[in-house]
Amino acid sequence: MSSFKIYFLIPVYNEQENMPNLMSSFAHTNKVLLFASCHYVLLDDGSSDETVSTAITLAKKENLELQVLSSSQNEGPGAAFRRGFNFVASLINDQDLVVTIEGDNTSRCELLKTMIERMQREEYDVVLASPYAYGGGFTQASILRVVLSHFANGLTKIFLNIHGIHTFSSFFRIYNGKSIKTLQQRYGNGIIKMSGFESMVELLAKSVHTQLKITEVPMSVDWGKRKGKSKMKIFKTIRGYLKLFYMAKKIISNH
Repeated sequence: MSSFKIYFLIPVYNEQENMPNLMSSFAHTNKVLLFASCHYVLLDDGSSDETVSTAITLAKKENLELQVLSSSQNEGPGAAFRRGFNFVASLINDQDLVVTIEGDNTSRCELLKTMIERMQREEYDVVLASPYAYGGGFTQASILRVVLSHFANGLTKIFLNIHGIHTFSSFFRIYNGKSIKTLQQRYGNGIIKMSGFESMVELLAKSVHTQLKITEVPMSVDWGKRKGKSKMKIFKTIRGYLKLFYMAKKIISNH
């Protein structure tokens, strides 16, 4: 594999406790992905703790190339990702990669090499890390969270007319630079309109209906690796999904 750049987009909101393990994971990732130049973009979503300063200090210690894009208020992960995609849009080439990843250590960075190899070998545009694919799963996840996730997946398949994909809301994905440019040509700078956790479903729906070539690799999610409580507000997320389903025809047709 020839050398190229990988831009990591990491939304965070009051994740100070998770920064040591996250930066350590990125340092290990740099050692594994020696064939690429890794650039980490921390998308701070109005944190009120020491998330940013902690991340900067640890990144310097680990010799990571880290840039921080901050919002003055908490707007949601979709808004954070929107800033991130707009930031990297002018920097990426077709062969470069954009990785979206959780900031709470629930994404398994050790899967990245496998995901990249599959993307390049089989010429995929998008690779999803899927706990719902055969061989994946959840550890230490609440029953309510899992049930709601399965329910949301079922409704997503119906309303957004997506088939053959198991996971919809997971942050952990890889896009090649060409796919990001294709999405922006069709949808403009706002390839993500939704501000909440449902934004990843929106982006996947747009990727499917832009006819990008998508695949999944199984991932086992261990919620025990995350410190602190989840930032997802269940009822707010449900409202976001309902709004997304209402917008389904517009997303599919882009009228």
